Amino acid sequence: MANMKLLAVFAVLQFLSLHLQVHAVSGSAASSVHKPTKPSGAGKCHISGFLHGVAGKCNREHGSDCCVAGHRYPQFRCSPPVSAETPAILTLNSFAAGGDGGGKSFCDNRFHKDSEVVVALSTGWLRLDGTRRCNKMIRINGNGRFALAKVVDECDSVNGCDAEHNFEPPCPNNVVDGSPAVWKALGLNEDIGEFKITWSDV
Repeated sequence: MANMKLLAVFAVLQFLSLHLQVHAVSGSAASSVHKPTKPSGAGKCHISGFLHGVAGKCNREHGSDCCVAGHRYPQFRCSPPVSAETPAILTLNSFAAGGDGGGKSFCDNRFHKDSEVVVALSTGWLRLDGTRRCNKMIRINGNGRFALAKVVDECDSVNGCDAEHNFEPPCPNNVVDGSPAVWKALGLNEDIGEFKITWSDV
């Protein structure tokens, strides 16, 4: 008789244990269904299209990359997120009349001497990320030094291969295009053409 009672109690305990396990699993499944997930590719910038190259009179000063007819060049309508140390590629550009920068600067509609510490930013950084940086100052860090430069132009990441852009292809989305004075301030040799830097808003 005692054995029968023990078996009955044991059966009840087994049932209660199984019941609790089922509820725990279903509760876990329900919470996983409603848990918000971070969108894939968040914070990234992808190619938005392609520009078909047109060749023309291209000033090859400072090692300009001139368009090749029929070549497809990627276009970007965004740039990587800006932070206190935004990674970028510093390139060399003359904003002077007759220089390889093409026409007048986008921000102030004028040319700038090579002795001026000025830069152009990729389209996304200049005006498409919610912050308009025309005529603002940025800090550039590189080669163990830093320089404060004024943003005067756009390194166009969408348009190119025409006279206004010196028949150069659209810029990559992570470019700080600096005047010779920027390179001098950072103690860089212009002949290297490109240099990895970081930059931030001032």
